[in-house]
Amino acid sequence: MPVTESLEAFYARKFDKTPLLSQNGAGDFNVFRLTDSRSVPAPYTRYDFYKIMLIRGKHRCHYADKSISLEGSTLLFFNPALPYRFERLDEQATGFFCVFKESFYSEALRNGIHDLSVFAPGARPVFQLNESQDQEVTTLFEKMLTEMNSDYRFKFDLLRNQVSELIHFAMKMEPNEQLYHHPDTNARITSIFTDLLERQFPIESPEQCIMIRSASDFAEKLALHVNHLNRAVRLTTGKTTTAHIAERVAAEATALLRHTTWSVSEISYSLGFSQPSHFSYFFKKKTKVTPTSIRLD
Repeated sequence: MPVTESLEAFYARKFDKTPLLSQNGAGDFNVFRLTDSRSVPAPYTRYDFYKIMLIRGKHRCHYADKSISLEGSTLLFFNPALPYRFERLDEQATGFFCVFKESFYSEALRNGIHDLSVFAPGARPVFQLNESQDQEVTTLFEKMLTEMNSDYRFKFDLLRNQVSELIHFAMKMEPNEQLYHHPDTNARITSIFTDLLERQFPIESPEQCIMIRSASDFAEKLALHVNHLNRAVRLTTGKTTTAHIAERVAAEATALLRHTTWSVSEISYSLGFSQPSHFSYFFKKKTKVTPTSIRLD
């Protein structure tokens, strides 16, 4: 699982031709019809952008320890703090989606977009729409598509207002969730384990240290016997609990080595290693290269 999927990687996965990224401080805003993009399997991960969707048909969304079955017309909100995976179960689905970075709103909103309730931590992001609500949201997306293709000098100001109207439309509604029951207990345990693992990342300062590092640690947090946890994860994913933890730690280590100036010692301690030498051994075993060679790339 990647640490985070970027907007550029998302475009590469979803489109035959990568759309041009918006410039002029627009926060990489873009809007599309659902049929413009490929229906391809999506990873369960975080994304470095916000996404708002209007979608019609049968779908399923997995986030945190929940899976939501969707049918009919649904409005969804996704944010960079929440790892998720979205499945189209209906290949004839129609709708729209827009994507944007936080900078799209940072100058316009004093407190930032993450303070709006649909993007706040723990928010319920699913809104079932009736026919008239679907038409109202469709009209907003159609306006955004028209404006995106215009030459109007201040079009991104107007687009920001249209996105705000969409957000406030949802905030006036009561969220609706139809929870999908995982096919078995093992799948649910694995989903909760994955969420607990992901909540420890990303590491944002050398003083931050992950506290749950072993399969036994996770089993204790989940009030399960470690053998029960290991069996559930292996049956669901084909990999051991330890393998999942090691892959996630290695991915975070790679990101920190490439994108921070922290020392190898600081990175090793933040990832729960008692000695830098233990970290270096672990990293080389998982990636086949040394920590210092990653930094020199």
